Amino acid sequence: MQTLRASKCGLSTAQLPSSILDVIDALTKAGYEAYIVGGGVRDLILGLNPKDFDAVTNATPAQVKEVFGRRCRIIGRRFELAHVYAGRELIEVATFRAPPKKAVTSASGMILRDNNWGTIEQDFARRDFSINAMYYQPRKGIVLDFCHAIDDIKNKTLRLLGDPTLRFEEDPVRMLRTLRFAAKLNFNIAPEILEIFTPEMTQLLRDISPHRLYDESQKLFTMGHLNRVLPMLIDFGIWRQLFADISPDISTFIERAAINTDQRIQIGKTINPAFFYAVLLWKPFLERCDFYLGKGIVPAEARAQAGLDVLKRQATRTIIPRFAETFIREVWEMQTRLLNPKPQQIQALSTHARFRAGFDFLLLREKSGDDTTQGMGLWWDAYQQMSTDEKERAISQYNRQRAKSRRKATTEDVVETKPVAAVTEIEPLVNEPEPRSRRERKSRAKSEKPVQNVASGGSEIGYDHPILKRKRVKRDLSQVIFGPTQ
Repeated sequence: MQTLRASKCGLSTAQLPSSILDVIDALTKAGYEAYIVGGGVRDLILGLNPKDFDAVTNATPAQVKEVFGRRCRIIGRRFELAHVYAGRELIEVATFRAPPKKAVTSASGMILRDNNWGTIEQDFARRDFSINAMYYQPRKGIVLDFCHAIDDIKNKTLRLLGDPTLRFEEDPVRMLRTLRFAAKLNFNIAPEILEIFTPEMTQLLRDISPHRLYDESQKLFTMGHLNRVLPMLIDFGIWRQLFADISPDISTFIERAAINTDQRIQIGKTINPAFFYAVLLWKPFLERCDFYLGKGIVPAEARAQAGLDVLKRQATRTIIPRFAETFIREVWEMQTRLLNPKPQQIQALSTHARFRAGFDFLLLREKSGDDTTQGMGLWWDAYQQMSTDEKERAISQYNRQRAKSRRKATTEDVVETKPVAAVTEIEPLVNEPEPRSRRERKSRAKSEKPVQNVASGGSEIGYDHPILKRKRVKRDLSQVIFGPTQ
């Protein structure tokens, strides 16, 4: 172990938020050891902006609860932690871990229980990557480095502590973390990891809960380097363990969506991780829609059932939460509504809660070369930039174009289904104009052939017959009782 001066590592308390300092100070005042550890320390040394900070201490979760009272909540069963709330921020506080006295593992070697408290030296040995095993005490201004992690950071090398095979067996999610850190930090993976990182090893991910795999997939989507990590998922065999029916190839649509997601994160815009799931599952959704349409099911029902099938199938790998599933299906449904909107509904569509997500999805499809969008992506893009008067003119023009297209389609259908002779206009036998007034039509009807009563054996009844002149008798409603009957 080596003790480094924090200032030589580029660390200072000015870089830290008040929330993590309050947690460290409170634990230290209560007589416990407390350090900042993990990705927060690593990112500060690399000159990056950490997303959050984690603390580690020799106090047990119950003792942490005593220090912070109602501000603390203990979570986890396999790996018990304390969540401390400091204002709007959440600080995760872990206790020093020791090797289990009696290993509780699955058949594949995955640790099922890990709540044995120990010392800081034992805790260091339990961590996964060397670059995440640096302990920073901000008030003392020191950094404890047990494995020369500072050298790995300078050399940009991602190295596991201990035997890589054993570490992957203990927690297969470390394979996902390896690729995530390599893509995010642009680090090289150590040769000893590459040697055992095989498709057979990735089969261990089948033992991980689909809920946890969904959480890890969200970290991949939101780290800001999605376009860099996608090819790595395919090369290392992780893709088939995360996605059920998605072919392991990156289409232009998926690549453009990944680039767009990274750009939004870099400029500080918010993203919905479920949006990228909608992109990934779009092709299986279309294939399932075609399957149901081929069975004669109406389009709306076909889309609804296809969405359920695709999401249910994906749940065998990663279970998408219900609210995220609803978001994905609404984005898919918006595609149909945005492609062929009714003119009177255009204004309402533009204010729909899912309009922005549906429009972004449509525009990405169009820019990726999808001809089925019919240019509506650019139309909606231009519509949003217009003034109120310009929007009304655009809707009117769209309505005329839509009516023209429908008339053209109807004419083409008639030409295809009817013979030429039926379409040709037939000249009338007598070129006599139709009577305009009601009196003229009545006089013409009287001069025509009288009605034949077929039921009476063919006898003719003239228009002056009494039965045809019968008047409607007005009904006496005074004896009629209205309303419910007794």
